[in-house]
Amino acid sequence: MHNVPMDTLKEEIAAVAARLVVEEGLEYGGAKRRAVKQLGLPERTALPDNALLEAHVEDYIALFCADTQPQELRALRGLALGWMDRLQRFRPYIGGAVWHGTATRRSDIYLQLFCDDPKSAEIGLIDLGVRYDPSTVTGFTGERVEALSIQARSAELGEHVGVHLLIYDFDDLRGALKPDHRGRSPRGDAAALRSLLHDQAL
Repeated sequence: MHNVPMDTLKEEIAAVAARLVVEEGLEYGGAKRRAVKQLGLPERTALPDNALLEAHVEDYIALFCADTQPQELRALRGLALGWMDRLQRFRPYIGGAVWHGTATRRSDIYLQLFCDDPKSAEIGLIDLGVRYDPSTVTGFTGERVEALSIQARSAELGEHVGVHLLIYDFDDLRGALKPDHRGRSPRGDAAALRSLLHDQAL
């Protein structure tokens, strides 16, 4: 067993998890659990919080992906914006790595749809002729929400990207926009994403 201070251990876990997030596209929770296993630590080891992991992800990208990541991020943001425009009537917001700027070609796109009727988004996809896989995932307040996952082709990346649509009630929108631990908006609408893309192109 590691006989090191708790903070040092969390830094170690975060460093390993950051590589898994960037190189394999793992979600933060899964990356932390895999990191604990890779380091040979007990399952109940205290995990680093998402803020620490995000800082390590940013460091890893700056060190190892600085040449490729900006173009990959721009491609993912462009793809996300296209879907947000197509799904405009469901009030789409984007969150996660693509929104915050830490995404690479291994990252999936996460859109939250705030619907008056939860079934309307599924009907909308059927109307568009889009195939999707339904599932249930943990939402941003810890509750279970329906997710519709599609595979979208990115011409710029030359591969398919997972796009996950998380379905919320319209009333959930207010809580979705509370600032995060760094004072940032945790998600943005199509106009905000378009602004990010414009800034990135300058």
